[in-house]
Amino acid sequence: MKKILVLEDEASIRSFVVINLKRAGYEPIEAETGAQAFERIKENPDIRVALLDIMLPDIDGFEVCRRIRAADPQMGIIMLTARTQEMDKVTGLMTGADDYVTKPFSPAELTARVDALYRRMGGEHFDSGEMVQGPFKLNTRNRTLEKNGVRIKLTQVEYSIMKMFMDNPGKALSREDILNTVWGRDYFGELKIVDVNIRRLRIKIEDDSTNPTY
Repeated sequence: MKKILVLEDEASIRSFVVINLKRAGYEPIEAETGAQAFERIKENPDIRVALLDIMLPDIDGFEVCRRIRAADPQMGIIMLTARTQEMDKVTGLMTGADDYVTKPFSPAELTARVDALYRRMGGEHFDSGEMVQGPFKLNTRNRTLEKNGVRIKLTQVEYSIMKMFMDNPGKALSREDILNTVWGRDYFGELKIVDVNIRRLRIKIEDDSTNPTY
């Protein structure tokens, strides 16, 4: 079974999430504080996706996301939040999250988001090739990016976007094109998730992200 971390301090919500993930074929690993989340990840190194609540009794979900992302650029992260403010969604994505789900959410929406993230992480065919364009070298076997020989840490979503760009050199890609290719046509979310991830990618690959060259 596919292990997934569920970090949620409210027992009733956590139980609701866990029950529905089990029904969908996942093995939820529960935590109710940020400290517990780090312990669970250490105990279960095969966790590939984390669901993180933002409001927690110790450190907030944004900081948990930052630390997970710093330690494991390839783990899938979905933020769970009751907040509806635009800035909170953007903050979650800019700290390294791949997606967010706003409470209240339906079981179908949550499992669809988790399924889509797992597909993006493992559904792509791996080969032993490399793609080289300008200063960039994308290794499609181990899903890594180098710029002038220096490794750039990418999330799974950032890797997929970069690969899409390198598969389509010189082509103008619409937000809809990117959303459908990277997130899938059954994605429930909003188009702005593309803009935030492009912004995050620019920060990583550009010499000056305010005046992008690439």
